[in-house]
Amino acid sequence: MPIANAIREALGSASLIRKMFEEGNLLKKQYGADKVFDFSIGNPDVEPPPAFHRVFIKLAEEDKQGSHGYMPNAGFPEVREALAQKVAREHQVTIDGSHIIMAVGAAGGLNVVFKAILNPGDEVIVPRPYFMEYRAYTGNHGGRLIEVDTLPDFSLDLAAIKAALSEKTAAVLINSPHNPTGRIYPATAIAELAALLKAHGNSAGRLPYLVADEPYREIAYNNITVPPILPAYPESLVVNSYSKSLSLPGERIGYIAVSPDMDHKDEVLNALIYATRILGFVNAPALMQRIVAELTYAKVDVDVYARRRDAFKQVLDAAGIRYVEPEGAFYLFCQAPGGNDGAFVERLKRHLILGVPGSGFGKPGWVRFAYCVDEKVIQASGDAFKLAME
Repeated sequence: MPIANAIREALGSASLIRKMFEEGNLLKKQYGADKVFDFSIGNPDVEPPPAFHRVFIKLAEEDKQGSHGYMPNAGFPEVREALAQKVAREHQVTIDGSHIIMAVGAAGGLNVVFKAILNPGDEVIVPRPYFMEYRAYTGNHGGRLIEVDTLPDFSLDLAAIKAALSEKTAAVLINSPHNPTGRIYPATAIAELAALLKAHGNSAGRLPYLVADEPYREIAYNNITVPPILPAYPESLVVNSYSKSLSLPGERIGYIAVSPDMDHKDEVLNALIYATRILGFVNAPALMQRIVAELTYAKVDVDVYARRRDAFKQVLDAAGIRYVEPEGAFYLFCQAPGGNDGAFVERLKRHLILGVPGSGFGKPGWVRFAYCVDEKVIQASGDAFKLAME
C-alpha cells in the first residue's frame, strides 16, 4: 500500500537538522568521534541539576500504589498546582492549576494547541527564521504556516506581521529565546505585538491567539530577563518544556499555560484536554510530572553555556565568520560567506565541521551552529574553521 501523499512530500524535504545529525554519525564512524566537530543538533549535553537525581531516586524508592497509572488527561492536580506557581512567578499573573495542561514536551504541547484552535484553512503567522517543525505541527491540524520576515537584527518586524494578518489568522507563533538566532524579544516588542493583534481582532471580529514557544526561557545571558507573555495579551498561550531547562529532552515532559484573562477560557481549556486525549498522548508521563513538580526552582547551569558561547565566538572571530550575538538559547546563527548556505555547509563538512543550513529555518544564506557540546570540542575546531575559510 502507498503511503500518504502529505507524508511522501514531507519526507522529500525532511528536517535538515536531522539530516546533518545523521551525516555526522557517519563521519564519526569513518574518522573517529574525536575528529568530527558536530554542531548540528540542539541536544543538551549538560547533565540535569543534582536535585533532579535526588528527586528521581526518592520517588522511585517510594513507588506508591497508583504512581504509574492513568490520571486526568490534563495531569496530576497537585502537579498542575505546583507548575501554576512557577508560571505565575515567571509571567507575573495570578493563576491556579486549572490553567495548566501537562504536555508531552513542547512539541506535544504545540500540537495540542493547534488541534484545539485550528479549523481547516486557518493561518498561523511565524517570524522567519523559525524552527522548521512548526510547519508540520500546523499542517497536522489543517492549518497553514505564514512566514513573515524579521528586521535585519532578527527582532520582530511588526509591519510585516500586520501586513500578513487576515480574516484567516488564527494565531501568531513566537519563540523567545529564539532558535536559531538566540534573540530575546523585549517587552516593548511584545506590548506592540499585543496592541497590533487587539486592533486587528477588533476590526476583523476575531482575536488571534498569541502562542509562545518557550523551551529556552531559562537559558538567557547577561542577566537578561525574558519578558512575560501572559499579562501582555489576554488571548495568549505559553508552551514550555523541560528539555533544555533541566536537560531532559528524552523524557518528553512539558506544559501549556493559558492566560487567566482569555475569553472563553473554560472552553479552550476543555479543548486542550480533549486534544491531549484524542491525539494519543492521553497524558504526560506520570513519573516525570511528579519529578518536575518538585523542581520548579531548579535549572541547568547556564554559565556553562555562556562559557561555550564565548569560546565559540572566539573561534568564529578568528576564522572571520560573522554571527548574531545570542542573548539566550545555545545557538550561533552565522552568515554564510558568499551567501550560499548549502555550499558553505558542504565546504565545512570537508573539514569535518557540521552545521545546519539556514534554509532549514527558512533563512537561506545563514548557518546555525549548536554549542551544546563540550568546550574542548569548540576550542579544537578552531583550526578546521580557519582552513575552511581559506
